[in-house]
Amino acid sequence: MARYLDIHPDNPQQRLLQQVVDALNDDQLIAYPTDSGYALGSRIGNKSGRMRILDIRGLDERHHFTLVCKDFSQLGQMVHVDNSAFRAIRAATPGPYTFILPAMPDVPRRLLHPKKKTVGVRIPDHTFVRALLELLGEPLLSSTLIMPGETEPRTSGWDVKETLDHVVDVVVETGVDTPAEPTTVIDWSEGAPEVVRVGAGDPSRFEG
Repeated sequence: MARYLDIHPDNPQQRLLQQVVDALNDDQLIAYPTDSGYALGSRIGNKSGRMRILDIRGLDERHHFTLVCKDFSQLGQMVHVDNSAFRAIRAATPGPYTFILPAMPDVPRRLLHPKKKTVGVRIPDHTFVRALLELLGEPLLSSTLIMPGETEPRTSGWDVKETLDHVVDVVVETGVDTPAEPTTVIDWSEGAPEVVRVGAGDPSRFEG
């Protein structure tokens, strides 16, 4: 049965944030709100977390996972950002965008796309997520919580708990409306931006 933590949206309680971090460090799986719907998250070093996320979402090994980062500096430690991408990505973050880029050597191979050796990265514009990442001290392995057969992410903590009560360990609720639109995904792994999913972020800044 998942723990349900009601965390203040503007001033997250340190005690509750620490409980989420402790759960992640104990290789537990969390469901948490972002600026583009709910997501599933685990610590990067949690080897079972990746498989649990794939199972819940009904995805195969080719799924692009996302490393959720607290800032651009942390993002740059996870992926290679060339000069053509640097300014545009920095200007679009934080925000509801995911960027697919070549992974740095330190990123575990199991998290990468099996053929392209790429990984998604993003910096959410969300108070709870920023506070969590600050306390965790590393990026969060994550995937938008879109259930099999659905097209939009879940938006309510209570709905997530009812649906996934026995397959996730912690559900975070912040008591505010969470947008029902996933991130806009930009593949920049080939040296130029390609919009591969239109979502909450304005794609026009990366087109043409």
